[in-house]
Amino acid sequence: MSRALVVRLDSLGDVVVCGPAVRAVAAGSSSTTVLAGPRSAEVARLLPGVDDVEVFDAPWISAGAGPVDPAAVAGLVDRLRGRFDTALVLTSFHQSALPTALLLRLAGVPRVAAVSTDFPGSLLDVRLSEPADAPEPVRMLQVAAGAGFALPPGDDGRLALVDVLPAVAGLPDRYVVVHPGADAPARSYPPDRWRAVVAALTRAGHAVVVTGGPDERALTSVVAAGHGLDLGARLTVAELAAVLRGADAVAVGNTGPAHLAAAVGTPVVSLFSPVVPALRWAPLTDRRVVLGDQRAACAGSRARVCPLPGHPCLAGVDPAAVVEGVQRLVGVRA
Repeated sequence: MSRALVVRLDSLGDVVVCGPAVRAVAAGSSSTTVLAGPRSAEVARLLPGVDDVEVFDAPWISAGAGPVDPAAVAGLVDRLRGRFDTALVLTSFHQSALPTALLLRLAGVPRVAAVSTDFPGSLLDVRLSEPADAPEPVRMLQVAAGAGFALPPGDDGRLALVDVLPAVAGLPDRYVVVHPGADAPARSYPPDRWRAVVAALTRAGHAVVVTGGPDERALTSVVAAGHGLDLGARLTVAELAAVLRGADAVAVGNTGPAHLAAAVGTPVVSLFSPVVPALRWAPLTDRRVVLGDQRAACAGSRARVCPLPGHPCLAGVDPAAVVEGVQRLVGVRA
């Protein structure tokens, strides 16, 4: 069996949605390594089937990577050289796999597969067409299938993480998670609305845990506002997954922890901005409520900052609707 490399150089949620594709590769390989970006390396280690993780901040993928660093590129090529028989490069539809494929060729990987609308020359051995419109985990699994990798019998293709996650002390016996942060302002529900959600959930009898990333401590403090347990900037990715797994439901924007919640089987109220399509990027679970005006004028724009006055797609969502969504989902677990 081959030694395989799966490449996804984006952020946390982008790697989580590749989980089924990674499992398909692992099922047909003797070992499977994921090459991830610095924002997703932790979660890559939580995907079933992953034996090792390499990290590279790719300037053709990451908005904050800065200019191309020849030393960093050479270091990556040296780390990969001679270790893999095959590589699958996974990308979103607006990204090119070819810069990564070039580095894999320089590292001597003999078989490289990826989607490419541009002519790849000799960079790809398996050039795949863009898969049909579908949820992103399904699309990534279709790419893996095109490269010759299939899920093992009994694997239903759902999002998943490893079973063993770290214990987090001090949590209520039962609780709802509110995760107010997002990677881009255009995908963010307003903080005052999140604060109202936390207060209303508390009045409805729910204990609330507010979570956030390393740079979201100020946001979670405002949102928790004395009503929720504030764990902003206090959790590793594995601990965040554990907190989400223990929750009755999660209220979150269209950001990585929404997919993390789906992967641990927790129902999701998704405050979803339509700057990217919900069909592809809403969390893949049948236990979800999607809120937000999906027909707003910003739909499909991929805007990072809302182009419309007042951020109507999300600001128009009443906090009571978020609470109602949570109430509908509480107790509905995998």
